[in-house]
Amino acid sequence: MLSNPFWLALTTEHARFALGRDSVLRYPADVLPFAGLEHGSAEELSALSTLLAPDEKIFVTGGGVTQLDDLVEISDLPGLQLHFKGSLNQSVVQLCDAEIRRLGPEDATAMVALTDIAFPGFFRARTYQLGTYFGAFCDGDLVAMAGERVAIPGMREISAVCTHPRYTGRGFATALIDHLLHLHAKHGLQSFLHVAAQNKRAITLYEHLGFVTTASIHVRELQRQNRQFLPPISSVKT
Repeated sequence: MLSNPFWLALTTEHARFALGRDSVLRYPADVLPFAGLEHGSAEELSALSTLLAPDEKIFVTGGGVTQLDDLVEISDLPGLQLHFKGSLNQSVVQLCDAEIRRLGPEDATAMVALTDIAFPGFFRARTYQLGTYFGAFCDGDLVAMAGERVAIPGMREISAVCTHPRYTGRGFATALIDHLLHLHAKHGLQSFLHVAAQNKRAITLYEHLGFVTTASIHVRELQRQNRQFLPPISSVKT
């Protein structure tokens, strides 16, 4: 069910965001730099290219064609897909030195600034509209956050888990993930997440919280080439 998560989201719970048609869909650039392709074929990649601005980069999951004339793969990030199989505490984890609250439109700028420290470019001005996000605040500043990205029937992805470097090691990520797990349980949703295969620190945390690796996944970064064509020699005036 989750071998093609962004395609599945764009055809179900996130259909309101979908740009494109048929088997080629993408999120708006200010929401999320991801697209969903039903099959990952050359024809679909060619159609995807027409949905991109010149030099725009976008991410897709899965293998398949790696290069077309105007769309090239510039990176391939191996990742893991994990599902929550643990048990929840009776009440959500609280922090003694920070306030946790749900984030809204007024927090969008701070959310982008914080996530840009950990993974630049993935979180955009309207990414917060994809689901529920929680943030930890110290002295009025957003110092940690976590929220929902991929949404499909009966399941939600936990994403954008990050803490400002000055505040790591204080349990903020654990508390924020716990808030999301309780929210999902309340609404009868299964929780899952994605993590880069080389991010051993994050994987250790997720396993400690009760997540279990269920699959491997590849995230491919593609870019539309801004090609400048010269006119035919016969048409050049001298």
